[in-house]
Amino acid sequence: MRYIRYAFLASLGVVLISVALANRGMVTLNLLPTPMGELLNFNFSVSLPLFIVIFMGIGAGLLIGFFWEYLREHKHRAAAGAAQRDLKNSQREVRRLKGKANEGKDEVLALLDEAS
Repeated sequence: MRYIRYAFLASLGVVLISVALANRGMVTLNLLPTPMGELLNFNFSVSLPLFIVIFMGIGAGLLIGFFWEYLREHKHRAAAGAAQRDLKNSQREVRRLKGKANEGKDEVLALLDEAS
């Protein structure tokens, strides 16, 4: 399984490097459309190689997806936590009730009752 993982990572690296080499041209990213930037007298722009823009887009998409999934599964994690708390409370109550049931009994008999 380790070799399959290494082969996958190597092939992913080759693909990413080939995409980067094929898209080395410079592109200009503008914060606002040109007419709106001229109207507001504020137009921030930066020039970057295209492959950096592509990789940043992939990274931003992954981060947004992870965050969305985290928010979507919150109710499931909360329900699992509540079930875990209920289970611990039930176990604590069973131990307490077994302790009350064994009061006044011989210690050996109490141990035998707890084991069964």
